[in-house]
Amino acid sequence: MADMNDEAPAAPASALAAELRAVVGKLRRRLREQSNPGDLTPSQVSVLLRLERHGPATVSSLARKEGMRPQSMGSVIAPLETAGLLSGAPDPNDGRQTILSITDTCREWIREGRAARQDWLAHAIEAKLSAAEQETLGASIQSLKRLVDGSI
Repeated sequence: MADMNDEAPAAPASALAAELRAVVGKLRRRLREQSNPGDLTPSQVSVLLRLERHGPATVSSLARKEGMRPQSMGSVIAPLETAGLLSGAPDPNDGRQTILSITDTCREWIREGRAARQDWLAHAIEAKLSAAEQETLGASIQSLKRLVDGSI
């Protein structure tokens, strides 16, 4: 028999999912506001972050991974090269292809953006959450890690 002091039953999974999705979306928007993407489009940012995470790639492999045609990828990367965020070198295995890499300028831009988002979030946690709430947040993060790292 349940103890009278037990908490109310957990919310249905679908209600939790909807609320979590909304909160995560709002958090992503707030974090995006904290860095300065300049005049870059979401596609351009995606390409830069993909190259930063996975290393140099050809235009056609980037287009495949980003779900677009190679011709369309050209219009995404041209301004990035002009801005000095990407550099290209001939593919040693196929001279018709160019291997794209992020530049040191781009690496610094990414680092500064991450630092700005980290600083904002750390200050917000410190300013808006009590010590007990911060502890609860830490436990919740562990649950979220299990949620996204586990398979269904």
